[in-house]
Amino acid sequence: MGPVKRVCCIGAGYVGGPTCSVIAQMCPEITVTVVDVNEERIQAWNSEQLPIFEPGLQEVVEAQRGVNLFFSTDIDKAVREADIIFISVNTPTKTFGLGKGRAADLKYIEACARRIAQVATGYKIVVEKSTVPVRAAESIQRIFSANTKSDLSFQVLSNPEFLAEGTAISDLKNPDRVLIGGDETPEGQRAIETLSSIYKRWVPQTRIITTNTWSSELSKLAANAFLAQRISSINSISALCEVTGADVEEVAHAIGTDQRIGNRFLKASVAGFGGSCFQKDVLNLVYLCEALNLPEVARYWQQVIEINEYQRRRFAARIVSCLFNTVTDKKIALLGFAFKKDTGDTRESSSIYISKYLMDEGARLHIYDPKVKKEQIMQDLSHSTASVEEPEQGLSLVSIASDPYEACDNAHAIVICTEWDTFKELDYERIYQAMLKPAFIFDGRRILDSLHGRLQQLGFQVETIGKRISQRIPFTASTIAQLDLQAPALKKMKI
Repeated sequence: MGPVKRVCCIGAGYVGGPTCSVIAQMCPEITVTVVDVNEERIQAWNSEQLPIFEPGLQEVVEAQRGVNLFFSTDIDKAVREADIIFISVNTPTKTFGLGKGRAADLKYIEACARRIAQVATGYKIVVEKSTVPVRAAESIQRIFSANTKSDLSFQVLSNPEFLAEGTAISDLKNPDRVLIGGDETPEGQRAIETLSSIYKRWVPQTRIITTNTWSSELSKLAANAFLAQRISSINSISALCEVTGADVEEVAHAIGTDQRIGNRFLKASVAGFGGSCFQKDVLNLVYLCEALNLPEVARYWQQVIEINEYQRRRFAARIVSCLFNTVTDKKIALLGFAFKKDTGDTRESSSIYISKYLMDEGARLHIYDPKVKKEQIMQDLSHSTASVEEPEQGLSLVSIASDPYEACDNAHAIVICTEWDTFKELDYERIYQAMLKPAFIFDGRRILDSLHGRLQQLGFQVETIGKRISQRIPFTASTIAQLDLQAPALKKMKI
């Protein structure tokens, strides 16, 4: 195979769009086409309003779009013309059948493989970019082998993404590592070298790691599981800090200075781990261990998930407890709905779970987020897992505010669920004057630490994660009656 001239990516989502935009920018001699069956999404990629928000993405797309970066719904044409085909489609957790709630649903991966086999000709390198369970590449290869044509041959590689939303463009331009897995045959090694040649345009050779296919696939799951484990670990310590009087920020700093541990992913918060990957990948790892008859390993990783759920329930229960053990018909301002700042992604956002718990208790929620649209918020609160029995009645409790001051006006409490920088700069004196008294702030992301003293001087009752803050009134209960902290995973809403 000669130099790569054309790259196709099937899937125009959070991974495919940014990844191929950066490839186009870094490799101007390569034509990159991103395709998707969702015509509305492709139209958005071709417009001034991109379908996803990511710092720096707009500038990259605008510089390359129409030059060597194209977005299209003509999947077959792009597949036929491409030298390398990335598969970057969704791999959601199964919602029914064997492995429900844990196993990855590979129906979109399989559909891509069958379509490629149907329309492709010549030699193609097909690259798994989606997060998949171990040995998924083998399934793709079997589909190709069973649909062999005389003028068609394939090599299947694994090239998992390691992007963090909010920093995806910088992660792509300056990655810690690029991982490529392939067959340990001469043909497989040549395919690895071909894909590596693209990344070598801007990534140092020392950061490009090559393995066999199975190691590459498992490395992605293991990396996300280890990061999720750290988040659950520090959140478990935050619960202990609130009871003992320790400050989880100080504990995290103390242990993070140990070079064997490091200071990354030691930020305790209500969020736990959200987004599209961590929970899904840990659950997939649990299922994989169970399927391979490793129950002890499965239980170990399952506990990481359970601590994450516990942190959210615990925070919601604390809100109810502090508000005199009832939030029925009380206005609560919920600031932030994205799962983290600098993204509009709400998948597995703690805000969804906190909202649902409070809606169960009859609270009236006024939600503000600078990047998440009203339609997305209402959709998430309608279709996510939760325990509201009548979704229409529950959604009548929700209002979407156009700015944070509107959300906080005449509210009993403020709940900060996303660490948007703008929330640090609000006029809290103005907000306090407009709230019902006593006025509460629940800082679920520890973004107001430097303001806690000032907020208390204004008259706020301040509650935060992993720290006890002295209050002026003694009604903050130490025991929780309203929410069952031992509850299993939330029930699915009736739609």
